[in-house]
Amino acid sequence: MAAVFPITQQISSSAPQSSRAAAQLSVSEAEDCLIYDRHGAPAPFRSLFQSSRAIIIFVRNFLCFACKEYVEDLSKISQKALLDAGVRLVVIGQASCSHIEAFCSLTGYQHEIYVDPERQIYKKLGMKRGETFMETASKSPHVKSSMLVGSLKSMWRAMTSPVFDFQGDPLQQGGAIVVGPGSDVHFAHFDMNRFDQAPINQLLELAGMQMVDFNRHPKVIDI
Repeated sequence: MAAVFPITQQISSSAPQSSRAAAQLSVSEAEDCLIYDRHGAPAPFRSLFQSSRAIIIFVRNFLCFACKEYVEDLSKISQKALLDAGVRLVVIGQASCSHIEAFCSLTGYQHEIYVDPERQIYKKLGMKRGETFMETASKSPHVKSSMLVGSLKSMWRAMTSPVFDFQGDPLQQGGAIVVGPGSDVHFAHFDMNRFDQAPINQLLELAGMQMVDFNRHPKVIDI
């Protein structure tokens, strides 16, 4: 029998309403929204967690340097570890499916990835649009670049891509949920800004998986 995890939603590290909002989070309104794979084939959102536990990461946009570096760390999670734990690891973006291949090639990500081009799931789950920075907030351990260097990298990628676009709404923030089997949400974190991602090891632990030592991999020094 699968372990039962408490429902804990973190909207921000300092938001007093977090504990109250936790019990109200539901994926039921978003279950029938369509997601699209790299070939443009549709599937209902609920198919990701109906029969197994899933860690679902919503990224800001495929040009976001912080999202790129976060997904690079997600790529270090082995497929065997996921299979052994019976957990699905899923990334969802809000761009066209035509951008999936390039993003996976750039990040080395080989797990499941889909898009929600109309941001229907983002909206129904209540993810934030616009950025809020807090002085007390700590930077994500998965983001290696500074704001300046990262923004320059994102701009260069946009300029050199075949189609110049933002690959998603640049104001849309992402988040992460641990959900399933079924529609039970065990954990949710909605990002306040591009550096506010949930630590990956926290998500793995909540999903009943072994944590990963990301410190074994060298980090880029901020300039």
